[in-house]
Amino acid sequence: MSTARTVLETEEHQALRAAVAALGKRYGRDYMTTVIREGGHTDELWAEAAKLGYLGVNLPEEYGGGGGGMAELSIVLEELGAAGSPLLMMIVSPAICGTVIARFGTDEQKRAWLPGLADGSLTMAFGITEPDAGSNSHRITTTARRDGTDWVLTGRKVFVSGVDIADATLIVGRTEDARSGKLKPCLFIVPREAPGFGRNRIDMELHAPEKQFELVLDDVRLPADALVGDEDAGLLQLFAGLNPERIMTAAFGIGMGRFALSKAVEYARTRQVWKAPIGSHQAIAHPLATAHIDLELSRLMMQKAARLYDEGDDVGAGEAANMAKYAAGEACVKAVDQAVHTLGGNGLTREYGLASLITASRVARIAPVSREMILNYVSHQTLGLPKSY
Repeated sequence: MSTARTVLETEEHQALRAAVAALGKRYGRDYMTTVIREGGHTDELWAEAAKLGYLGVNLPEEYGGGGGGMAELSIVLEELGAAGSPLLMMIVSPAICGTVIARFGTDEQKRAWLPGLADGSLTMAFGITEPDAGSNSHRITTTARRDGTDWVLTGRKVFVSGVDIADATLIVGRTEDARSGKLKPCLFIVPREAPGFGRNRIDMELHAPEKQFELVLDDVRLPADALVGDEDAGLLQLFAGLNPERIMTAAFGIGMGRFALSKAVEYARTRQVWKAPIGSHQAIAHPLATAHIDLELSRLMMQKAARLYDEGDDVGAGEAANMAKYAAGEACVKAVDQAVHTLGGNGLTREYGLASLITASRVARIAPVSREMILNYVSHQTLGLPKSY
């Protein structure tokens, strides 16, 4: 751990980082690649992280969580990623779904879900993206209509992670405003086995324990209490989940970048082609130093975003979370790319475990929102430039 990092973190954060790093080291990249090769899930790591209190570190203490926030949860994911064994469902289950339910759920929803999300015995997926909507949440066509006291959901979602292992999926739909007739976003808890709730696995080049699915909601009937929070506060609730998603995606990217960089640095220290290790040559050393700088800068913005969010500044956190996600995505891709080039042919072998990250690193660039949409956000929200769409 660098000195610069410890200065900005509390002793509790430093202790958490060290403890999670030790857990990640016990599993590492070999564990992850074995799970992927065998088509399994990271059940052992998930269970141990939960038992140690890491999965629910951001959730309220009264429901079995750690009482912390995104600052703590992002440390957990970053350190697991830096060890080569990130848990992608942490972005979805405790960060998005847990946060939304903790902030806006009814007392009954909190009692039903938060203890399980905190101890890892329950998981939730999150469905927002649609085939024809992409990054435009205003074009979401999944609709919810009232039928007596029930809700009936109809629509489709794509690129939903971990639906097969999740007990329920938090679905973003739209309901009709009785006053204006306009559609407004709302969030619904849909149990995995709900009638009419179908899923089809998407065949991905990305190799990960967490599979991607297309969802079909064919008149899925839900009770009134499936609606999370206030029907009129859907947009606020939605972004309460999307900001943690961006912060955690940044942590995911930073962790992966650190893992790749550590492999490259280790190789550059010891690999000798002529009379000295290749790391003594500036053509090798300088790009690795640049990658390290970019990752450190990304972490600073992530820490800022987490602090703003944990302090309740949703607007400030929105800007910082988008910037952190953008910076981390770029830094991750560059670090992985440079690591592969540092190892040369060895960078493409299974032995060194870097080649698979060439595809995986793109996740932080593409999801949950593209870098181009973040640039749109910054250009018109931060800089005040006119919209292009």
